[in-house]
Amino acid sequence: MDPLEKLFRYLDHNDDGTLDILELQESLQDMRIIDFPEKGQKILTTGDINKDGKLDFEEFMQYLKDHEKKMKLAFKSLDKNNDGVIEASEIVQSLQTLGLTISEQQAELILQSIDTDGTMTVDWNEWRDYFLFNPVTDIEEIIRFWKHSTGIDIGDSLTIPDEFTEEEKKSGQWWRQLLAGGIAGAVSRTSTAPLDRLKVMMQVHGSKSGKMNIYDGFRQMVKEGGIRSLWRGNGTNVLKIAPETAVKFWSYEQYKKLLTVEGQKIGIFDRFISGSLAGATAQTIIYPMEVIKTRLAVGKTGQYYGIFDCAKKILKHEGVGAFYKGYIPNLLGIVPYAGIDLAVYELLKSYWLDNYAKDSVNPGVIVLLGCGIVSSTCGQLASYPLALVKTRMQAQAMIEGTKQMNMVGLFRRIISKEGIPGLYRGITPNFMKVLPAVGISYVVYENMKQTLRVTQK
Repeated sequence: MDPLEKLFRYLDHNDDGTLDILELQESLQDMRIIDFPEKGQKILTTGDINKDGKLDFEEFMQYLKDHEKKMKLAFKSLDKNNDGVIEASEIVQSLQTLGLTISEQQAELILQSIDTDGTMTVDWNEWRDYFLFNPVTDIEEIIRFWKHSTGIDIGDSLTIPDEFTEEEKKSGQWWRQLLAGGIAGAVSRTSTAPLDRLKVMMQVHGSKSGKMNIYDGFRQMVKEGGIRSLWRGNGTNVLKIAPETAVKFWSYEQYKKLLTVEGQKIGIFDRFISGSLAGATAQTIIYPMEVIKTRLAVGKTGQYYGIFDCAKKILKHEGVGAFYKGYIPNLLGIVPYAGIDLAVYELLKSYWLDNYAKDSVNPGVIVLLGCGIVSSTCGQLASYPLALVKTRMQAQAMIEGTKQMNMVGLFRRIISKEGIPGLYRGITPNFMKVLPAVGISYVVYENMKQTLRVTQK
C-alpha cells in the first residue's frame, strides 16, 4: 500500500473515505502538533476543493502535493549553500535578513525540534515530515509568530506600525487587518475611557489637588457631570484612530523604502527609525484632535457642546497655535517609548527562545500578549513625564488661569512643587487600563478578523 494512502486510512477514523475537521483535529492532537485546532481547520479549508466540509482521498493528495511544493521552496530558501541540509548558521542568517536576530544556540534549539537523526542538521526528508501537517509554508511565516503585532490597541499613539507581506498587500488583506485593528481599538478605548479620563484629570489637576486619588477622582467626575461624563473626550479618541492609522501605515512604508535597499528586508534598527518617523508624521497631522480630546476630558459640564464646538472656541479665543500646544514633548516622547518598547520586546523574545523553544518556535498567544504588555509598560514608564507635560500644556489655558508656560518651565515647576513623583501623576489608572484594554482589544480583533475573512498565515 502506498505510504500516503496508508496515512489517509490512519487519519480516517470512521473509514468513510473522507476526513472531517474532527478527525483531522484528533489526529493532529495524537501527533502532538502544536495549535492542532487551528491547523486542522486550515488544512480542511485549503484542501476542500468542492467545499463539502470534508477531504476525500483526491483532495487530500492534492493538498499534500501543493503543500510539498511550498515546503520545498522554504527549504531551499534556508539552504544557503545548497548542500541539501539546513544548519544552525543558515537559520541565523535567514532570520537576520527578515529582521529577527537570534544566537546560534537559539537556532540549534529550533533545529533540535525538527532533527530526528541527531546530526544537528535538517535534510529534506526531516523538513518535509515535520511540516507535513503544519500550514507554515515559508520562513517569513515563522517570523510572523514573533511580529510585534499592533492589532492590539491600548490607547497609545506611539507604537511602531504594523508590517505586512507583499502577498498581504496585493490580496487586500492589509486593509482588512487594519480595519479589524481599528474596530478593536475603538471598542477597547471606549471600554477603558473612564480610566483614561481619570488619568488626564490627575495629570492636569495634580498641582492644584495633590491628594487626588482614584476613588476621589471618580467621585468628583460623577458628582460634576454624572456617569456619562466618565466618557467625555472618548469620541475624539475613537475618531482619530482611522486617520492616525492610515497616515502612520502609509508613511511607514515610505520611510522603509528610503532607509532600505530595494529587495532587502528591514532590520530592527531601521524598523525603529521608520516607525518613529511614521509616528511623528501621524502625530503632526492628527495632533489637533489630541488637544481637543484633552480639553473635552478636562472641561466641565456645559463648557463645550461637542468636538466642533470645542474646536471653534479654541480657535476663537486662542488662535491656531493652541491646536499644537504640547506638540514638542509629545514628539520627544515617541523615541523613548518606541525604542524601549521594541528593545524590551526583543529581549523577552530572545529569553523565550533561549529557555522555552523546545518543540516549536511559535510562542502562542499568551506569551506574545505578555511580551507586548511588559514591553509597552516599560515604554510608558520612560515616556510618561513627557506625556504628562504635554497634557498640562494642552490644558493649561483653561485650568491654570495664569501665564502660559513652555515645556522646560513646566518641568521645573512640577519638580519644584511636586517633586519627581509629580511627573508620574496619573500613571496608576494608566496602568490599570492596560490589562482590560489588551484583553478586550485581542478578543474583538480576533472576532473581527473572522468576520472580515482575514486569512491566517
